[in-house]
Amino acid sequence: MGPISSAEFASASILSISYLYIKAIGKNLDEVTKIAILNANYMAQRLKDHYPLLFSNEKGRVAHEFIIDIRPLKAASGISEEDIAKRLIDYGFHSPTMSFPVAGTLMIEPTESENKGELDRFCDALINIKKEVEKVQSGEFDPIDNPLKNAPHTLEVVMAENWNHKYTRE
Repeated sequence: MGPISSAEFASASILSISYLYIKAIGKNLDEVTKIAILNANYMAQRLKDHYPLLFSNEKGRVAHEFIIDIRPLKAASGISEEDIAKRLIDYGFHSPTMSFPVAGTLMIEPTESENKGELDRFCDALINIKKEVEKVQSGEFDPIDNPLKNAPHTLEVVMAENWNHKYTRE
């Protein structure tokens, strides 16, 4: 049959991570896969009224991951996927995958290990961030000096005696 995978210009050891994960899950692989798909679809449904989704099927369903399109927001407000990703740090989240496989997007992959509370917390953060984008669009927030462009806000910045921004610390 020949090779089924190769790593001509990369590390083949990455394949061992997938192999060991599958071995650890064992006979529960089907269940774990279903949970990952359920989590992604739950989040996509919560976020679809706030961000355009790419690549859903005719029923609006996604696979184990989904992509939100930031390009229309950037065109209307100047806020990029990078700005949103940095702002998520202020909410305690690592950034989702940026601009892959589509430039100007965020790919969200909640996995099977996240509980509903954490999924909701992430969705709530993205919904709040969208409201901040709308404040930039409406002129309530300055297009340059706003919580999105200045994110992340480190503890040192937030706790400093002087606050030199046009928006409040809160």
